[in-house]
Amino acid sequence: MLAGDLAAAGLSVTLVEQRPRTAANLTRAFAVHARTLELLDARGIADELVSTGRRIDRVRPFGGMTLSLQRLRSRYPFVLITPQYETEKLLERRALSTGVYIRYDCRITGIQQDRDTVTLTTTGPPTDPAGPADAPIHPTQVIHARHAVGADGVRSTLREALGLPFPGKAAVVRSMVLADVRLTDPPRDVLTANGTADAFAFLVPFGDGWYRAIAWRHDTPDTPGPDNPTSPTNPVAPVGLDEVREITRQALGTDHGMHDPRWMSRFQSDERQVPRYRVGRVFLAGDAAHVHSPAGGLGMNTGLQDAANLSWKLAAVLHGQAPDPEALLDSYHRERHPVGRRVLRVSGALVRTVMVGGPVLRTARKLATGVLARVGPAQDRALATISGLGIAYPPPAGVRRPTLAGRRAPDLPLAGGLRLYEALRAGGFVLVTPPGRATPPGAPLTHHHWRADDRTACVLVRPDGYLAWSAEHASDSEIAAATAHWLLPGTGATKRKP
Repeated sequence: MLAGDLAAAGLSVTLVEQRPRTAANLTRAFAVHARTLELLDARGIADELVSTGRRIDRVRPFGGMTLSLQRLRSRYPFVLITPQYETEKLLERRALSTGVYIRYDCRITGIQQDRDTVTLTTTGPPTDPAGPADAPIHPTQVIHARHAVGADGVRSTLREALGLPFPGKAAVVRSMVLADVRLTDPPRDVLTANGTADAFAFLVPFGDGWYRAIAWRHDTPDTPGPDNPTSPTNPVAPVGLDEVREITRQALGTDHGMHDPRWMSRFQSDERQVPRYRVGRVFLAGDAAHVHSPAGGLGMNTGLQDAANLSWKLAAVLHGQAPDPEALLDSYHRERHPVGRRVLRVSGALVRTVMVGGPVLRTARKLATGVLARVGPAQDRALATISGLGIAYPPPAGVRRPTLAGRRAPDLPLAGGLRLYEALRAGGFVLVTPPGRATPPGAPLTHHHWRADDRTACVLVRPDGYLAWSAEHASDSEIAAATAHWLLPGTGATKRKP
């Protein structure tokens, strides 16, 4: 996603991918939340992804509680269930179409940086991946770049090369078992989950006849990892289908006729976060920066939202459109590190709630979920947290509170039949005003008007769909000042070459 954004902005991008081009991906995420779909909509690809999966508009986590996702104020008031490889295929195709050069089956073996350049040493296939199959392997190649982003997962080579720690702990001491299976008797609900005093099970369909099963119980073997403490996957004993069936029956009352597993694994859930998302010209995103339990389906979504936050900032700096390049690049850590920390807390709380033991604690969980099921505002807060719609960033320095700056911009209708997120597909800032306001001279943005005649606000929306500035009844000079603050070099402090 990050590479596609940067190439779409006219930059030269190389994506170093450790997996071969034909690698299957059966073992990863399956939930795409509303905020991620909005960001994909701003790239014109959300509806195509939606067509690959199934929508869940209500969930029944446990205890008879039902949460309706129709309460979400979004064009996508649901969770999309689709295998991660569908999301990857779509983003890969977009990246290639925008000019990204992808080096498959290639590894980073070293990194150095100085004031102006990042130098990466790689080993991998021939320079031309489209060349003949018997072309000689080039064991070592060097890539020189202005910036590098490590989106290389929990065992991140770039993170280790930077010498950054990955502190944290195991969220679940005893491991979960996971499997992709077929079911003879599929459950009625699209998403099925339940927990007992000793076991928990979760079933979700991929939409193609396969189901992901996640199961856990107190007597599941531990997965100690002294040889690889930063990895959330550290198998110690093979998983058998009988074990998955037994735990599922214990939690759900039936195994729904599980058969023909295509993949099974044992999973230890860690909670870890790197202390810094930026070191000089190198950035970390996704699981390279944060890893947590799978509860809530937040991992892939958080990583994609990291990419959306970082891509426009890198593009603005490299195109010379940032008044203060260093401050803008630093804002990636300032905005996304707290989000990652909150995701660790939320996913950890969810998994501990499911696995809570003892009669007193289970009674407390039942009371808490009962309140959540009955109280609308509590539901709204919970759904906003899980969906990502509630994410907001701190307002820029010097902005008086209260302010809308830093909040998610809703997908409001614009004049001419457009929606705001369609206007964001241009890849830059979008200014929306009532008719009659002048377009600020020299600012690299698109200017639209509200469809409704009674809207008096003027808003400047960042490329990632968050508000940079807003004001009621703003004058042309106030609009020009706001856009200059964000978009015109020479209006801020420029410290060193970005």
